[in-house]
Amino acid sequence: MAEDFSVVVLASDLGVDARPFLTRTDEVDEQENWHDCPQYLGDEDFSDLDLLHFFTLQGSDKSGNRIFRVVGKYFPARVVSAERLKKYIFQKISNECPEGPFCLVYMHSTVQKDENSPGITILRWIYEDLPSEIKERLQVVYFIHPGLRSRLVIATLGRLLLTGGLYWKIMYVSRLQYLWEEIKKGEVEVPDFVNNHDNVLEHRPLTDYGIEPDPFHLTEVQSSSFSLNQYENRWVS
Repeated sequence: MAEDFSVVVLASDLGVDARPFLTRTDEVDEQENWHDCPQYLGDEDFSDLDLLHFFTLQGSDKSGNRIFRVVGKYFPARVVSAERLKKYIFQKISNECPEGPFCLVYMHSTVQKDENSPGITILRWIYEDLPSEIKERLQVVYFIHPGLRSRLVIATLGRLLLTGGLYWKIMYVSRLQYLWEEIKKGEVEVPDFVNNHDNVLEHRPLTDYGIEPDPFHLTEVQSSSFSLNQYENRWVS
C-alpha cells in the first residue's frame, strides 16, 4: 500500500523556512519530547548568547505581566541554530520567570531578514515545542515597528503557522508612544537605534513600509519664489 503524503505550497519570497514542514511525522514521534528531558535544563553554556542581550527579562506591563524584551537586530540568525535558540529560550523562561504571566516586547526596528530573522516557521516550531504551561502564561506579544513584509506574512500565513492562540496574542505597535499606553516608561529598556528609528517615523511614517515620500528632502529646501520676487523688486525700483 502506498504511503500517505501531503503537499505544502509556500511562497518563495516571504522568507518562510520550509524545513519544519518537511520533517517526517514518524521520525518526530520517535524523538523524545525535548522539554521533558532534564538535559535541556542542564549546564549548557549560553553565556555567548547572554552577551548579545537579544532576549532579556525586564520589568512588567500595566497588566502585571513580566516582560521579556526581544531585540531582533541583536540576534545573529546566521550563526545560531534553531535547536540552540529553542533550548536557550526555554532555559531563560524557566530559570528567570518560572511562574506567572509574561509578555514579549519584540523590537523589529531595522531588522534585516537575512541577518537577524530566523524565519516565521522556526519561531512557530519553537513556540509549539514549548510546554503548554509556558504557552498559557504568555499573554501578549507587543510587535514594535512592524514592516510591510512582516505584516503581510502574518496576515496571510499567520493563522496557519501561528497555532495555539499565538496569532491572536500579537499586538502591532507602530510607534513607541502607543507602547507607553500598555507599559510604563522605564519598565523596558529601549535601545538608542530604536528611539532613533521612531524619531524618523515621526516625520516619515511610511518608512517601515518601504515608501519614502521625500527621499531627497526637497520639502526642506527654501522655495525659490521668494528670491525671484526680490530680484523683481530690484528691477522695478
